[in-house]
Amino acid sequence: MREDAEVNAWLASILPEDRLVVCTITRGEILFGLGKLAQGKRRDELEAKAEKLFAVFPCEPVPAVAADLYAGWKLRQQSRGLSLDENDLWIAATALAIGATLVSRDTDFTNIENLPLFVP
Repeated sequence: MREDAEVNAWLASILPEDRLVVCTITRGEILFGLGKLAQGKRRDELEAKAEKLFAVFPCEPVPAVAADLYAGWKLRQQSRGLSLDENDLWIAATALAIGATLVSRDTDFTNIENLPLFVP
């Protein structure tokens, strides 16, 4: 939702045959965050950005195999004494299940092995 030159440059490098999607859980987090904002100019601007984002990038459902990945990662994280937000685990599992690169500023995702990650 934030403007970022590095993300814009990365988006410009995407090939026509590449597919960009928004995870269902990410969509929910965006909508939840917007719903918590007070009515006003900032909320209106962010809602317009979200509408544009959702119009351009289709929403990808969570496939069943993501549940297997989620369970395994959660068990490994807990055995190492690490924690990761539940939604973040589901987002990461979905990305890996559909063979996607996850784009996020959240550096917690670097703790998940084998997850293709782009951190702008």
